[in-house]
Amino acid sequence: MVHNQKTPSQHNSTLFISPMVNNRRQDLFITPPNPASTLFDTPGSNHSLFFNLERVNGEANASTEPPQQHSRLSTVLEPLTQAEKLRLWRHDALMQHHYKTAEFIGDKVLALTDDPNDAFWLAQVYINNGSYLRAKLLLTSKPEFEKSVSCRYLASLCLVKLELWEDALDLVGESNPFRKDDNYQVRNADGGIKLEASMCYLRGLIYANQNNFEKAKECYKEAVLVDVKCFEAFNELISNNLMTPSEEWEFITTLNYRDADDNDELIKLLYTSKLSKYLNIAKFNEAETILKEEYELGENCDILLSKADYYYIQCSFDECLVVCEKILSMDQFNFDVIPNYLSCLYELGGKNKLFLKAHQLAENHANNPMTWLAIGIYYLSINKIIEARKFFSKATLLNPNFGHAWIGFAHTFAAEGEHEQAISAYAFAARLFPGTHLPNLFLGMQHLQMSNLNLAEEYLLASYQICSSDPLLLNELGVINFHKNNLMKAELFLQEALGAAKYLNSDSKTWISIHTNLGHVYRRGSQPYKALDCFNQVLKISNRNDCNILSAMGLIYLKLGNYFRAIDILHDALAISPSDPVASDLLKRTLEANTSSDLFANHSDRIFQLNLPTLQHKKPSAKKSKFLTPLTNKTKAHLSEHEHSVDDVHAAANALLKGEESSDDDDEVMDIESD
Repeated sequence: MVHNQKTPSQHNSTLFISPMVNNRRQDLFITPPNPASTLFDTPGSNHSLFFNLERVNGEANASTEPPQQHSRLSTVLEPLTQAEKLRLWRHDALMQHHYKTAEFIGDKVLALTDDPNDAFWLAQVYINNGSYLRAKLLLTSKPEFEKSVSCRYLASLCLVKLELWEDALDLVGESNPFRKDDNYQVRNADGGIKLEASMCYLRGLIYANQNNFEKAKECYKEAVLVDVKCFEAFNELISNNLMTPSEEWEFITTLNYRDADDNDELIKLLYTSKLSKYLNIAKFNEAETILKEEYELGENCDILLSKADYYYIQCSFDECLVVCEKILSMDQFNFDVIPNYLSCLYELGGKNKLFLKAHQLAENHANNPMTWLAIGIYYLSINKIIEARKFFSKATLLNPNFGHAWIGFAHTFAAEGEHEQAISAYAFAARLFPGTHLPNLFLGMQHLQMSNLNLAEEYLLASYQICSSDPLLLNELGVINFHKNNLMKAELFLQEALGAAKYLNSDSKTWISIHTNLGHVYRRGSQPYKALDCFNQVLKISNRNDCNILSAMGLIYLKLGNYFRAIDILHDALAISPSDPVASDLLKRTLEANTSSDLFANHSDRIFQLNLPTLQHKKPSAKKSKFLTPLTNKTKAHLSEHEHSVDDVHAAANALLKGEESSDDDDEVMDIESD
């Protein structure tokens, strides 16, 4: 038997045993001069150009090389053996997807050599054919095969493909067996990915499928620390948000980029561009500029995707959609960009494009969970909740760790007021995506609807620790503090939310809801003029009257003693919703107060009416309305309130709390919804 003496260690890659790398030399196919030493001595082969390439090489070199140089080269470089030629044949057949050829030749090479390296390459042929069990049985058929690091890695990969998680973990080990012998500084001379790093990545994949995400995260981190070229592990960490933004930026500074040789700066810049956009925006912009100007990668899909992530975090859905469409124009089925693309279409009401993309994915990738996510989002956009839930559920069945589908699945329960089921699904998504603020935000909103104020605040503050710039999150924190009667803190959060929402469209439901909530804070905080300013802004921007807002304005006018204005406003509210109990009760109280008031009070009401801004129903121009904010510094003449009117309407004020004090109705939940 002929053995290949080289076997890879944990510090090597499969390039170490690749026939294409090991046989890079001149006169590649020079046949040994002694035909008796060949494995397959064919009669007449020394006279055939097909079997003897020496004559061809000799004739080609005769005119270009001096005789002495050619003879010296022949003595230095040993010609290939028949087994090495068969390995090259097998490898080229594998690269050209001639699997029958590769299997036929690979089987004969293994029979001749009994070498673990040849068992590894024959197993690769089986894996490419989808015969995972056959490959695993081959790789574990002999003790010498099992001792090989490359064979053990490949056998574990086969078990992962077969979803035999426990067996795969037994084979690859629960922890890195090379950790004590490796300080992560051993260089890989062959330029590939260390097998040790690949095994750490595989171990993380197993733990993730066992829902042990903490151990999975540690294994992925160890894989990248062992070899920075193990992008699979790095991508699992970043794309699944397994680390918080601060952890991501800290982790990237610990990597050994020297493993990438002279590509160290390029790899560092590329990895930096993929990190969370919640922090260090200046660093991201710097990396993007260098990649564009020095490496000319400005039109690369990965760089554009990082830009799309940045726009999405900033809630700039229009700009994000433009970048996503640019990527899809270059690569129609780039699955990395599809979640952002689908979310932007949902936010902007692009139902036709959602339908088209879902149809394209269903036609070409019926077994991909991203397809069923797209279909689910489309049905959610047309308010078919049951159908949407069915398709989100199918996506989670295809990939139980698909966090985007779990969030969509939870949204369908939230839309129907099924809080317990929604909380369960959001909680699982929070386990999958610990580095993003959205699952905790949605959990807080659900608990708020259930009046679990302490739990709601806990989840919202956990979300705030990750992202402090989401206007929906800031709005909900303002609502929590409003319910806890901490009006100063509520105003602070809502003013911060207004600042964060200035990039949104002026007719955004979240922007309108923030103004509404701020108006209620001012109303309860005895700042009626500021409250009226906020409510008037909402009516202008939304270009429609809202019964709850009109009722709140009627309550304020009633408390101020301006009965005529209160009656007008409350009549408008009842015209919109004739059966509204709050507006009806307030109108009754206002009429009673008006009839019992004296002449001076009525006269003062007419004067007061002239000083207050009237209700405007015309929508302002887009240029002006986009950045409208409450006129918080505007001063008004203060008139003494009628005490009996204030006492009578306290109950009605409490009843108004069921109105627009929170943005967590179903439509608003999805307004900032991310993944």
